[in-house]
Amino acid sequence: MSHMSDEIDQQPYAVALTIQRLRPLAEPIRRLAAGRRHVLFAGRGTSDNAAQYGRYLMEIATQMRAALAAPSIATRYKTELDLSDTVFITVSQSGRTDEMLQTQQWAASRNARTIAITNDPASPLATEADLAMVTMAGEERAVPATKTYTSQLAAIAVLAASLGPGGSSLEQDLSQVPDTLTELLDRDGIDEAAGLLATATSWITVSRGLTYPTALEAALKLEETCLRPVRALSYADLRHGPSAFLDSTTAAVVIAPPDGPLLDGLTRQARDLRSTGVAVVGIGGDDSFRATCNIARPGPRLSELLAPLGLILPAQLIAETMARHLGLDPDRPRGLTKVTQSEPGPSVIAR
Repeated sequence: MSHMSDEIDQQPYAVALTIQRLRPLAEPIRRLAAGRRHVLFAGRGTSDNAAQYGRYLMEIATQMRAALAAPSIATRYKTELDLSDTVFITVSQSGRTDEMLQTQQWAASRNARTIAITNDPASPLATEADLAMVTMAGEERAVPATKTYTSQLAAIAVLAASLGPGGSSLEQDLSQVPDTLTELLDRDGIDEAAGLLATATSWITVSRGLTYPTALEAALKLEETCLRPVRALSYADLRHGPSAFLDSTTAAVVIAPPDGPLLDGLTRQARDLRSTGVAVVGIGGDDSFRATCNIARPGPRLSELLAPLGLILPAQLIAETMARHLGLDPDRPRGLTKVTQSEPGPSVIAR
């Protein structure tokens, strides 16, 4: 068993502790955001994928305008934006990436209120923020992030629940997340899914909307552990130019929520991919979606808003299994280390 496999299994506990720790911050979060209309997220690598989820979730659940900040606007262009109506949220598992710290400092200097989502309460990012939302993932020994990612998603869900309408279903449903994650740790079918992907020479991941960040993170996990390029696409973009390169040498991981306005479109996309000879591994969706795939794993028993916290688990398991089948060490991808600096220097992985 790899450290990555162990840490995948630790996610229900890490997420439960994170939700328990952060829920009492609801009132401080509301006070900090009072009078602010915009939310900006910043992150790199896995943390950027978590921030992508935050962008979707905040606009849907709170109706606050949300976007992703480009760190270079702060660190290189030093743009003098007025952020006095903005809550700026920096996501970094280590809290020690210079670029993320500089970006948060820039936002504060532009009159934003700052929130740090990090796994280290003693990190500079946490200590300098107006408010730190510290996740409870514990030490992560494998380089590919698993439990720190899902803990970040949990923190973002608590944040959105705090800023949304009182008594929202999002806030109520948070308690269901840990038990649902436990159900997704069943390895049944994982070897078959990994074997199907291994028959292809090119891979893509596909989703849209709230679950599109899961496609991004699934692609990153496959790239990190299996050392192959993987392209993550919204199906809205796939139907344009990228569809031209699809054939029987391609395998797709299609990720769908259990319900919501995009499920039908993802079901049609899975069917269309198979019609071109693409091997399709499905994660989530409903019975109709899974029936269109070559191989499918069920997703979490959660609403679309919270489904990304569970949908990533089967993808992590597939990536870890694929790496071992390829004779690779999933814990130590070639040329990568745990803590990142984005500027030139040793080859490291963005967190």
